[in-house]
Amino acid sequence: MNHLLIAPIVLPALVAPFITMVTRHHMDLTRIFSLAASVLLVVITLTLGWQAADGTVQVYELGDWQAPFGIVLVLDRLSAMMIVLTAILALVVNLYAVGSGWDARGRNFHALFQFQLMGIQGAFLTGDAFNLFVFFEVLLIASYGLMIHGGGAKRFQAGVQYVVYNLLGSTLFLFALGTIYAVTGTLNMADLAVKVAEISPDNTALLRVGAIMLLLVFAIKAALLPLHFWLPASYANAPAPVAALFAIMTKVGAYAILRFYTLIFGPEVQATEGLAGDWLLPAALFTLGAGAVGVLGARDIGRLIAFGAIASMGTLLTAVALFTPQAAAAALYYAVHSTFAAALLFLIADMIIERRGDSIAPNAPMAQNGLISAVFFVAAIALAGMPPLSGFIGKLLVMDAARDHDLGWTIWAVILGGSLVTILGLARAGTLIFWKSYDADTAAPDDDQDNTAEPPRPAALPFVAIFMLVGGLAALTLFAGPMNDYAVATAEQLFNPVGYLETVLGGATK
Repeated sequence: MNHLLIAPIVLPALVAPFITMVTRHHMDLTRIFSLAASVLLVVITLTLGWQAADGTVQVYELGDWQAPFGIVLVLDRLSAMMIVLTAILALVVNLYAVGSGWDARGRNFHALFQFQLMGIQGAFLTGDAFNLFVFFEVLLIASYGLMIHGGGAKRFQAGVQYVVYNLLGSTLFLFALGTIYAVTGTLNMADLAVKVAEISPDNTALLRVGAIMLLLVFAIKAALLPLHFWLPASYANAPAPVAALFAIMTKVGAYAILRFYTLIFGPEVQATEGLAGDWLLPAALFTLGAGAVGVLGARDIGRLIAFGAIASMGTLLTAVALFTPQAAAAALYYAVHSTFAAALLFLIADMIIERRGDSIAPNAPMAQNGLISAVFFVAAIALAGMPPLSGFIGKLLVMDAARDHDLGWTIWAVILGGSLVTILGLARAGTLIFWKSYDADTAAPDDDQDNTAEPPRPAALPFVAIFMLVGGLAALTLFAGPMNDYAVATAEQLFNPVGYLETVLGGATK
């Protein structure tokens, strides 16, 4: 077995308690170990991604117990892509948190951050449905602490709402797993795929109930309308680096839908035929529309970006809901883009809030107004899907995948209309924040104030993190061809899981 496969889970699991017990009173040492772990995680995941690029499926059998009796981790193209994306985003967010001082505004930020990474990486690598629940709980418990990092009444209130919604989702998850286990006698994903395919369509009532409950759980995680109510307040009030990391958490829900409803409850399985696509597509389109309208109507920067994240999830889930290899490939490309774009906007929003407040209204000019406005413009056109950046390419891929669908014209209209409304909302916000802030009535300095002293020089490290994300979007645009080829190959592997099943159940890599 390839022991490197378990490293993305073990590394943060070891670093988090080490930080808590050894370096908690030494912030500089804590930062060094946390950043070093983030860099090492990027190296490890890139190595695993390179190993999976040729289509090889690897399995790691914990305790040397073969599936379906033992716990297994599975690496294929999809899980490799998601763990690399998570590791890169985590490094950027960690750099920003250290550079901006957010990590010092409360206790145990870096320990919770590492536990969060452990949960996310485990969710992408696990080959067992129950352990997916376990890793969901690990990442959620860590996210509860990160959510209220720094304190404040609004943040605490949003954190309570976040906890309540996700606890309801976790409870429903357990009910779903219990129902499915009662029918199949297994929770290993590969074994579930075999058992579900063998069930007669006449005896699937209980199985369909379990599959529907699972879909509701994943819809909550992905902030799908009408189960999205937890996201705007939670993301808007969370510390900016935390909200930026949360950009990958909604992708965990989308990943789980893709994994379960291609591998186990696939479109060709008679027992659950049409189960997900019948209502997932309309809900995704409504999510896209609601997010775009929310962007247009937002009155503060945090909610503006949160609704932008909802709109991007609507676009992503629209592609997922088509359940074709072409649409899945488009969804994977767009997932990488939307993660970088949403995280970038959350970090830019923090820079703006620190300098002029959260309200989208004319105000006095802020430090580095020109530079921040430039990166805001780049992030805005990326999130809205305007040319020439990767968001435009991603939406073209989604629209092309929907061209032959019965609701093709409706999908096109919603995507294009949502892009228009989103860009109008972001343009309105940018105008009020960066242009009208120079109005003489609001920008005139106080005559009684001493303006001779120079303002403190802003830290450079946050801008390093910002430009890393900008570079990621640029690379995704310039190398759209190779990235799309990888996404296409990943989608083909998803919809033809023979290699996955043989490797996991046959112990081929042992």
